[in-house]
Amino acid sequence: MARLSREDRQIALGRLQAGKSQSAIARHFHVSQSTISRLWVRFQATGSVADLPRAGIPRVTTAAHDRFIRLRHLRNRFLSASSSVQALPGPHRLSDQTVRNRLHEAGLRARRPHRGAVLTRRHRQNRVQWGNQHLRWTVRNHWRHVWFSDESYFLLQRHDGRRRVYRRVNERYAPNCVDEAPVHGGGGVMVWGAINTAGRSTLVHVQGRITAQRYVEEILRPHALPLLADQDAIFQQDNARPHTARLTTQFLTDHHVQVLPWPSMSPDMNPIEHLWDELDRRVRRREEAPANHRDLLQALQEEWYTIPQQDIRHLIQSMPRRCRAVVAAQGSHTPY
Repeated sequence: MARLSREDRQIALGRLQAGKSQSAIARHFHVSQSTISRLWVRFQATGSVADLPRAGIPRVTTAAHDRFIRLRHLRNRFLSASSSVQALPGPHRLSDQTVRNRLHEAGLRARRPHRGAVLTRRHRQNRVQWGNQHLRWTVRNHWRHVWFSDESYFLLQRHDGRRRVYRRVNERYAPNCVDEAPVHGGGGVMVWGAINTAGRSTLVHVQGRITAQRYVEEILRPHALPLLADQDAIFQQDNARPHTARLTTQFLTDHHVQVLPWPSMSPDMNPIEHLWDELDRRVRRREEAPANHRDLLQALQEEWYTIPQQDIRHLIQSMPRRCRAVVAAQGSHTPY
């Protein structure tokens, strides 16, 4: 729980004296209600909300130092603590940990950042426009007719830095403590798939570089068209070059396929992206890890059909929430 700074305590005290509820003030400052309650009891007993004298090393930062550190990291969230130590004006004897402690007091902690697509101003405008156009779409009348499709690349061995090993001191280079990895992850497998509230497509292995000609002849004609036989069916695809090529658009037009317009750089709007993550987790949880590309493809195809259809329905039922989220974020990144 974040600790209230001296400035925040004064603001909270003013709101208490103005008659605001303790729960509302606690929500505003992201602290517990008991913190606000203790603050009010201390003020009634002593007439002050300043820190009480305490044992230990005296505080080495001034209020100006604390404000400088807090504002600097609020303006650029990717700065390191050591850079703030070097940038702090005037003579001081601050350590990196002192800066971290001041940031913790302000409710700022180092976290692994979310990775999102690069969004330009035009991308954000298009995303907001798309979200507004589909705000009134419902699952029952609209989204259940949509077939969401995408390609995804699965690595044979993935090393994202999150794997940990339990070892003793001086065992860093012990054979049983080294995470051996082939160069470039050992390659991988690309697949194509499509999902709908009523079912899913076959998981198609895409070998080599995909072109518009191959996309039409190896994916759309044999696998996508049978799914789109219903006259109410809508086909969704992103704006990759093979998808938007003249050959592809002409093929879809000739076969009277209704295509859902899609904003660029918007994987968070496509529910199949979450299904790819689930598919990857299922393959990683297998007792026997795939040893080669053939084993990986077989594992992907087996796990693809074991994912419950109810999970797919839940993902597609999130589309109204996704539209509201992208509009509320003004086209920026969403929690999806």
